[in-house]
Amino acid sequence: MDKLQRTRNFCIIAHIDHGKSTLADRLIEYTGQVAKRDMENQLLDSMELERERGITIKLAPVKMNYCYKGENYTLNLIDTPGHVDFSYEVSRAIASCEGALLVVDATQGIQAQTISNLYLAVGHDLEIIPVLNKIDVDSAMIDEVTDQVIDLIGCKREDILLASGKTGQGVEEILEAIIARIPAPKGDDNAPLQALIFDSVFNPFRGIIAYFRVFNGSIRKGEHVKFINTGAEYDADEVGVLKLKMSPRDEIRSGDVGYICSGIKNSAEVKVGDTITSVARPSREAIAGFEDVKPMVFAGVYPVVADQYEDLRASLEKLQLNDASLTFEPESSLALGFGFRCGFLGLLHMEIIQERLYREFDMDVITTVPNVSYRITTTSGEELEVHNPSGLPEITKVAKIEEPYILAQIITKADFLGNVIKLCIDKRGVLKNQTFITTDRVEINFDMPLSEIVFDFYDKLKSISKGYASFDYHRTGYQLSKLAKLDILLNGEPVDALSSLIYADHAYDFGRKMCEKLKELIPRQQFDIAIQAAIGAKIIARETVKAVRKDVTAKCYGGDISRKRKLLEKQKAGKKRMRQIGQVQVPQSAFLAVLKMD
Repeated sequence: MDKLQRTRNFCIIAHIDHGKSTLADRLIEYTGQVAKRDMENQLLDSMELERERGITIKLAPVKMNYCYKGENYTLNLIDTPGHVDFSYEVSRAIASCEGALLVVDATQGIQAQTISNLYLAVGHDLEIIPVLNKIDVDSAMIDEVTDQVIDLIGCKREDILLASGKTGQGVEEILEAIIARIPAPKGDDNAPLQALIFDSVFNPFRGIIAYFRVFNGSIRKGEHVKFINTGAEYDADEVGVLKLKMSPRDEIRSGDVGYICSGIKNSAEVKVGDTITSVARPSREAIAGFEDVKPMVFAGVYPVVADQYEDLRASLEKLQLNDASLTFEPESSLALGFGFRCGFLGLLHMEIIQERLYREFDMDVITTVPNVSYRITTTSGEELEVHNPSGLPEITKVAKIEEPYILAQIITKADFLGNVIKLCIDKRGVLKNQTFITTDRVEINFDMPLSEIVFDFYDKLKSISKGYASFDYHRTGYQLSKLAKLDILLNGEPVDALSSLIYADHAYDFGRKMCEKLKELIPRQQFDIAIQAAIGAKIIARETVKAVRKDVTAKCYGGDISRKRKLLEKQKAGKKRMRQIGQVQVPQSAFLAVLKMD
């Protein structure tokens, strides 16, 4: 049996918190890839942030060796994130594998993200091995969840493996099933080299390291290689396999997963989804990689210190290497100076990027109010895509505004059905259908505007369903909408970072709440500050932050009233002058508070 026949490439897919990383830990431990003393929880999660929050953000590849029936097998595992914001990472992992472990929590059953990741895997013709995790927990509903899995996949009862990531029960059966059921990778060692890049990381000492899966041919150390899509050529200074640490090899053959160091310094030269081939024997065509990621949410990211603009650019470029779903382009704002308009997959993704900028690159940034991209048709028939309210043409030139819509899939307990439907209708959702999965669990589908779920929809859904509802969504296209541009004025000056495009019927309400909120947050100054919300030239709400007033008459003990009046008049003139030259400082908390508003 050749080496290719003894190789298995698989990934672990599941809903968030169903125990993917813990199960990966047990597989690594069982195959003896790590010494007992080095073993720790969430072994594959390399970022501090992942460990703190207990979530996986980045896919993590690792190579394991396992002896089965006297033959040594190579198992390449990719651990994937579970949160809806990182589903792009999952799609990349799936493109590099032949099989997938579908992990389902025995205490919670099938959730929305389980179904969505399963469809991704089936679309790539992956062999699915269902695993019921957390069977050691007292509240595990093994029979009930087994029936759900059978209904979903259409497999036999004996195909479902029972395991516990915590105790290590069932790990041996999983490894045996991987070898028995997942097909060996197909590939021809003698064909021209074709290797698909599925991830890349930045190393400050070695430049950019690309992770790849070889589909055909082989790649040797020192070989002259070419990246097909970018056309750039490099020498493979080092190639190797990914155990827990990088392990150099002289050659990586078809079917294997490995890494390449070639001293690349410029992040634009490495694209995830690109194909590596040899210059001496080039492949004619590239592997069909993954489609370009489409950001869902856009927000302005500005450095707190204006002269850190170039540092911020360099930091975002390095982050983009590691996170291909981040997009950014330069923009400027009157209030905040120069910065970048960044595209994220969701609010959690935005929060993570902000946190990583601070931790990994020591960058303090201000993030503006996030919004989605709108499609504007002008009166002259021109179509524009607007990511930023300030980019909106004059209202007289706008013929129609369309906003992105999604199909939301929510799975919840029947007890909370009424509350969930009410929440979705309040968010301008239209009920498409509802089906009972079991007597107690129901799936509902809604057509909703993307802008309504951007802020706090997920948090509210969790709180009204006591954490039992799961949520997933897909883009469905654009629909005509009645939107208004809401501006916030401070002393008559618009603060462009706080302006937003909002549904016209909600604008008055939102404008009033925003003014009230800003009144609480903006510190009092030496002059009155007028906070106004406006739609075009029409002011729809107003609040005033009163001036801090020093008691100038304190030193007058009795005497003539005219002396006190003279001092007060002098103060009044000073305040007037102050107002003309004074600048209103908006604290960062004000930008963040807008996100938390109902």
